[in-house]
Amino acid sequence: MNLETPKKFRGLVKQAHQVAENYFRPISRKYDKAEHAYPKELDLLAALLDGMNAGSPDAIGATSASKRGAAKEQQDGIKNGGNLAALLGVMELCWGDVGLLLAMPRQGLGNAAIAAVANDEQLKRFGGTWAAMAITEPGCGSDSAAIRTTAVKDGEHYVLNGEKIFVTSGERADAVVVWATLDKNLGRAAIKSFVVEHGTPGMSVTRLEKKLGIKASDTASISFSDCRVPAANLLGNPEIDVQKGFAGVMETFDNTRPLVAGMAVGVAKASLDRTRELLKKVCTLDYRKPLLSVSHAEATLYRLEAEWEAARLLTLKAAWMADNKLPNSKEASIAKAKAGRVANEVTLKCVELAGALGYGEDELLEKWARDSKILDIFEGTQQIQLLIVARRLLGKSSSELK
Repeated sequence: MNLETPKKFRGLVKQAHQVAENYFRPISRKYDKAEHAYPKELDLLAALLDGMNAGSPDAIGATSASKRGAAKEQQDGIKNGGNLAALLGVMELCWGDVGLLLAMPRQGLGNAAIAAVANDEQLKRFGGTWAAMAITEPGCGSDSAAIRTTAVKDGEHYVLNGEKIFVTSGERADAVVVWATLDKNLGRAAIKSFVVEHGTPGMSVTRLEKKLGIKASDTASISFSDCRVPAANLLGNPEIDVQKGFAGVMETFDNTRPLVAGMAVGVAKASLDRTRELLKKVCTLDYRKPLLSVSHAEATLYRLEAEWEAARLLTLKAAWMADNKLPNSKEASIAKAKAGRVANEVTLKCVELAGALGYGEDELLEKWARDSKILDIFEGTQQIQLLIVARRLLGKSSSELK
């Protein structure tokens, strides 16, 4: 496995870094303080990204995170595709600001979900749609299989009833990808995802959350009361396959968890880079010296850098496997668990290493520490990722190992 950034993606990485440095960083603090205010500066950037992707076989961003093109790429001998492109872009943009990336129109996790499981007609129909993703419910957090929102078939529609919470971009997005069950008695196998467009009767945003971090991104609660959704908006196969079980909708996470891990890698790198700059002002960093002969601050920085590199490589592997249509559920959870934990540790330690500078608002270090916490929680908590990994390693089902 070549650990260097593929040549064809180096231009993308450079452009994403420039956007992070010159576009995100200057407005980062502004929207951290103005929670729930929409960052209008992102409209131009989103339009540029849409223009780059229009008709391009090498689309970048959330919509490229899919396994559907992997078979052809394998035949052509191409090993690096849309998942890796999306990941590399996310890493760089989150070096700028996680919240602003999450607030980007048409780059939500709902868009990644559509890209992962929608059929060709749905991909075309929802191509320009900004989609949020609604999974979590009151009393149903980490266990996605315990979803209680129902979808009942009624002619050419499904009728949705239930409540979703912690929906990223839930108010601003054009539509929401909603997870609901067709039959509670059949458990996980009956859970499907539906695209529900804003303005659909019976769907309403009930609350916006005030949060520790990622304040540039809105986080909403949404209720569904006899909400009629066209049957054509059910993503993937409408049939309930008890043998396949929950695997259909869970395929979404195989593509989105590496992206969230990439967000964690990006914000951790931002903290390391800035802390390194600050430490260089007071000491000489010499990587050739053994850890026992350098200051505690230097040794801590070197250890954090090693942890970050491990998280980065695990994340790249998970995305690379998706591009090559290899089963990557375990690797996606490993990457998410490692990167989320590392980002939390790195950003908080960097605040500590920078002392008073790290704790004040003159630096972005304290903001990155606050932003990083959510990356260890959403898309499956640290504990859930470890449980998934254990199930895969031990060959246990979810009912056998809880």
